[in-house]
Amino acid sequence: MIFASIPSPATNVIEIGPLDIHFYGLMIGLGVVVSIIVTTRRYGRMGGDTAIAEKLLVWAVVAGVLGARIAYVAPRLSQITDRGFWRLFAIWEGGLALYGGLTAGVIVGVWLVRRNHGNVPMILDAAAIGIPLAQGIGRWGNYFNQELFGTPSDLPWAVEIAERFRPAEYINSATFHPVFLYESVWNLAIVIPVVLWVEKRFDLRRGNLFLVYLITYGLARFTLEFIRTDNATIVAGMRANQLFAAVVVIVSATILFVRQRQTVSSPPEV
Repeated sequence: MIFASIPSPATNVIEIGPLDIHFYGLMIGLGVVVSIIVTTRRYGRMGGDTAIAEKLLVWAVVAGVLGARIAYVAPRLSQITDRGFWRLFAIWEGGLALYGGLTAGVIVGVWLVRRNHGNVPMILDAAAIGIPLAQGIGRWGNYFNQELFGTPSDLPWAVEIAERFRPAEYINSATFHPVFLYESVWNLAIVIPVVLWVEKRFDLRRGNLFLVYLITYGLARFTLEFIRTDNATIVAGMRANQLFAAVVVIVSATILFVRQRQTVSSPPEV
C-alpha cells in the first residue's frame, strides 16, 4: 500500500493567449542562466576576464543544446521522424542527452576560450560548479514532462506517472522511482558540496577540479542507469550512457591522478 507519493504534474505548459510556454524549457533555461552567472563569477574571482567568459559561455551553451539534441535523436531517428520530420526540433517535448550536450559544450567552450586568449583550465574549474547547478535545476523539466523515471516503486517519494507515459511492460504500475529527482539531489547536495570541499581542502592543479566533477557525477549516472526504463542503445550488454559514464569516471580519475602527481613531484621554481 502506498501512503505517499509525488503527484504527477497537472500540466507541462503555461498558456498565455496563443503562446504556450513549456515548463521543460523554463527549467532548462533557468538552469542555464544560473550556470552562466555562477561560472562567470567564479572565473572572475580566479582572475579571469568575466567579459570574455560571459560571451563565450553563451555560445558553449548553444553548442551544448545542439549536441544534446543530436545525441538523443541519432539513435532514435526513424522513431522520431515517423511522426513528422519537424519533430526533430521538438525539444520542448524532452529529448536532450546530457553527455552529448556536455561533450559538445565543453569542446566548443574550450576552443572559444583558447581562441580568445582565456585560461582554459580556469574556466573548466569555474564550470565545475556551474554545470551541476544547471543539471540540478534543469532535471525538474523532466518531472513536468513525466519522463526520466525508473522502475516501479512504492516508496513514499515515488512519482506518479500517467498511463500514457508508462512503458508497456509497466502499464499497470502507477508509481516509479523519480530518477530525475535522484539526479537533481545528487548534483545539488553531493556533487557541488564535494567539489567545493575539494577546492578548499586540496591544492589542486588548475583544471583538476573539473575532473572531480566528472567523477562524482559519473558515479551517480552509472548507478542510476540500472533503474532507468527509457529506451537506450545497448553496447556490450550495458546502456550506452552507463558505459559512457563508466569510461568518463575511469579516464577522469586516471588523468586526475597523473596530473596531480606531476604537480606534486615537480621541483619548486627558484
